[in-house]
Amino acid sequence: MSLENKVVIITGGAGGIGLAVARRFAAEHARVVLADLHVEKAQAALESVKQAGAADVMAVGCDVSDEQQVENAVRAVMQKFGQLDVVVNNAGLMTFKAITDLNGDDWKRILNVDLLGAFFMTKQAFLNMPQGGAVVNVSSVHAVETEPMVAPYAAAKAALLSLTRSAALEGAPRKIRVNAILPGAVDTPMLWDNPNVKAGIEKINPADVGKPEEIAEVIVFLASPAASFVQGAAVRVDGGRLSRL
Repeated sequence: MSLENKVVIITGGAGGIGLAVARRFAAEHARVVLADLHVEKAQAALESVKQAGAADVMAVGCDVSDEQQVENAVRAVMQKFGQLDVVVNNAGLMTFKAITDLNGDDWKRILNVDLLGAFFMTKQAFLNMPQGGAVVNVSSVHAVETEPMVAPYAAAKAALLSLTRSAALEGAPRKIRVNAILPGAVDTPMLWDNPNVKAGIEKINPADVGKPEEIAEVIVFLASPAASFVQGAAVRVDGGRLSRL
């Protein structure tokens, strides 16, 4: 898909969907940067990304909720590679509380990572990407259909779709594409550690659970020249789960 030697930053890249995305970009011989709050986990994952075919790899510690850390991470990438071609805003947090139990700090914690983190990284993409760059935001089906106890997460993921549309409009004159995906239930710790799932509040049909690698395929497509006419889209990747709800 013409991604050879492209420089790709994946936030939350040390595990789950992020690591699957990193390995899929590696298979296209991209240069892959794992940006993660837990830099030691990212460093430990580098070898598997390299073995998947990456032209080069890099781990960088980054709390995406901190704008200065995002700037520093992108600066380090530019110093090493001299370019930035793709950003995948994958880092995310959930909280599991009733609205009556939430406070402002709970909301800020989720919004700062799930929404502002994507904004900070998108801003740096716009400042550093050449024409032909791409940003892919990882939203969620919770942006359109949700459940009790996850109000800040659902709101942040819905806002991320709005950010995607706005960034697509502003990115178009720069020849930078911005799109989003909405994963459904995916076989990652975030799904199985979900208290709503453990308590049976959220029912999971095994047929509705996708693999991280299936999400990665769509992200890599959206980042590639094969999706050159896709701009501002929100692509549902849920195995049809929402259609059955």
